[in-house]
Amino acid sequence: MAAGPWTFTNASRTSLLDGSFDLDSDTFKIALYTSSWSAAAATTYTTTNEVATAYGYTRGGITINQLSLSGTTTVKVDNSVSIVWTASGGSIVARYAAIYENSGKFLCYCLLDSSPADVSTTTGNTLTITMNDAGIFTLA
Repeated sequence: MAAGPWTFTNASRTSLLDGSFDLDSDTFKIALYTSSWSAAAATTYTTTNEVATAYGYTRGGITINQLSLSGTTTVKVDNSVSIVWTASGGSIVARYAAIYENSGKFLCYCLLDSSPADVSTTTGNTLTITMNDAGIFTLA
């Protein structure tokens, strides 16, 4: 299974341009969502269609490492630490991962399986999100 690319939500482009997001100093989190979530239309963090708190996942997700910016004419936005949930007592089932600013505005999301299909992580196994070498996104 291969995850899909990170995709901006409808409102996140504006938030980047109007300065609502400060990528190198704001706190961002990553949360998991079910197949019922309307990803592209999402604007602010909500627990609606988020994976329930159970089996090693806690609603609200995980605070991610500070986003890093590198480059000059082309700027790469990245997270250097893999995000990991360990399933315990049951399976964590999700279709999307979404990055949002701690104040609640979504930045981007990805399908966890580009086919698309739900990803099910069974007890004792980990659901790991590792950013690829190209980063989360690049501004050129």
